[in-house]
Amino acid sequence: MTDTTLHLTIASVTENIFDGAATSVTVPGASGEMTILPHHEPLVSTLVAGRITIRIPNAENREFAVTSGVVETSGTRTVILV
Repeated sequence: MTDTTLHLTIASVTENIFDGAATSVTVPGASGEMTILPHHEPLVSTLVAGRITIRIPNAENREFAVTSGVVETSGTRTVILV
C-alpha cells in the first residue's frame, strides 16, 4: 500500500468479494453515507441497505449492493463484512 491507498477487504460468510488496494470506499453507514480514505480515524459502524462504491487506482470504480453489514477501519486497512 502507498500513502494514497488503503487495503480493503469485503467478505461474506461464503465468499471473499474484494481484497485489494483502493483510494477510497463509500459505504451506507447507519448514520448516513460515509467515505473512508487512507489514514482514516479508527471507526466501527453498522451498515444499512445501499451500495458500496470502491475507487480503485488506475481502474474503473466498482459497486456492490448490500442489505446490511459492518465496517471497521484503522489506518490503511478497512474490512467490511456483509
